[in-house]
Amino acid sequence: MSFTSQLRVLLSRRDVTLTALAPRIGMARSNLTAALSGRHDTRASTLEAVAFALDAQWILVPREQVENVQRVLEGKSLGPDRDAKTAAELFMESES
Repeated sequence: MSFTSQLRVLLSRRDVTLTALAPRIGMARSNLTAALSGRHDTRASTLEAVAFALDAQWILVPREQVENVQRVLEGKSLGPDRDAKTAAELFMESES
């Protein structure tokens, strides 16, 4: 899912329009629209401000983890971590 697609979903979930978001981050709506549409380079500080205003976190995900992250975000958990130690194993380690 592209950044702009993710942003649209988040805006919808937060029930926020770009018109309402722009003053929250101190930008004119036209400048925000241009920045987010890729018409000119967008500074990381702008993306940080957008994320903060939407109560979100702007992060980079390693390509090999994108599918896992998308599944979690879609609520399709990956299930238990089969490589994780059991409670008994952790307990036994702490006793030694």
